[in-house]
Amino acid sequence: MTPVIIGVAGGTGSGKTTVVREIVRAVGSEHVAVIEHDSYYRDRAELPLEDRALLNYDHPDALETDLLVQHLEELRAGRPVEVPSYDFSQHTRTDVTRTVHPAPVVLVDGILILANERLRELMDVKVFVDTDSDLRLIRRLERDMKERGRTMDSVVEQYISTVKPMHEEFVEPSKRFADLMIPEGGYNRVAVDLLLAKIRSVVA
Repeated sequence: MTPVIIGVAGGTGSGKTTVVREIVRAVGSEHVAVIEHDSYYRDRAELPLEDRALLNYDHPDALETDLLVQHLEELRAGRPVEVPSYDFSQHTRTDVTRTVHPAPVVLVDGILILANERLRELMDVKVFVDTDSDLRLIRRLERDMKERGRTMDSVVEQYISTVKPMHEEFVEPSKRFADLMIPEGGYNRVAVDLLLAKIRSVVA
């Protein structure tokens, strides 16, 4: 059976992960493979840490999307893939990879996945999680400080210099490619239930 590939996009802190977790919970982890676009940030280990910290990580060129496309094609063909692992505190890839096995449903999570035509062509369902920008900034602050060892000043500086401009240039326009819009992420039960009904109909 060819897997159903579902893309879940939206701005930073929009609630994409909450939607993905709800799908996994409802459908069952044994039936779902999850891949984050964030895992495919390019390895820039040749640069000093202070230089890596200054790179624009919100531009499509910061990600090795061709490798993600290759991995989705492999999963669709029924073959497992080795997904990179990225260290956000050091801004570089680690030596560890994560084996992802084919599953009836493949979820792809990322802010820029709908901005890439080759990724869109592989997706059976395209979702955009649409959340107020103030709320997204607050969530990003909390996540980056708690989970990625960042300071508040560095998070705010990055948001102003690259995150917000790249969102306006690439992420926001990509919502026009979505099949389903989910305002307020996983807390929108009506939209999430509609998505789950669609998923169940194609994997039943």
